[in-house]
Amino acid sequence: MNITIIGASAGVGLACTTEALARGHQVTTLSRRVDTLPAHPALTVRQGSATQADDLRAAITGANAVLVTLGTGSSIKPTTLYTDFATALLEARDALGDAPLIVLTGFGASESAAYHGWLTSLLFRLFLKDVYADKSVMEGRLVASDLNWMLVRPGVLTNGAPSGPPRVQTDYVQGMKVGSIPRRTVARFMVAQAEQPTYLHQKPALSAR
Repeated sequence: MNITIIGASAGVGLACTTEALARGHQVTTLSRRVDTLPAHPALTVRQGSATQADDLRAAITGANAVLVTLGTGSSIKPTTLYTDFATALLEARDALGDAPLIVLTGFGASESAAYHGWLTSLLFRLFLKDVYADKSVMEGRLVASDLNWMLVRPGVLTNGAPSGPPRVQTDYVQGMKVGSIPRRTVARFMVAQAEQPTYLHQKPALSAR
């Protein structure tokens, strides 16, 4: 199948690219940087911006599924990356059709913040408030759209080796634990969902088992 990965140059996006290629898919990537991407006959690399509708339209046209793995790295400064992406995507919505849109956000966005423990809530308010505020607005716009969205909300991302499938929680309850998870585990989950989406219009929270 044809999979487009938005934000593929590092982190979960790069892991998704490697995973999708290993599974035999045709992959198109869109990212500002392209030097980190592998050379592969099944990979089409597009350099551009996820906040520009024309760049998005070119990358997602013909895709059977779209994975969105945008991130701000270690920056905790206020950002409009996620809301700007949502605006551009909705402008390019005609190119997406009914393809699944699988979007990496994080546990702590939107209503999921209410299920953090007190210490995590404090850390989010001190360090991640602005980034997650923008993620939350993006989520709201996608949920309100007619897209076949899925919001993937992992816990703290690590560079550890995968150790099996993630623990997936879609029913949020007070006291729930959403711990750390390797980026490659998240990537495997997202690519598997591209192949056979079972959580459309849901917000699966992921952590290591």
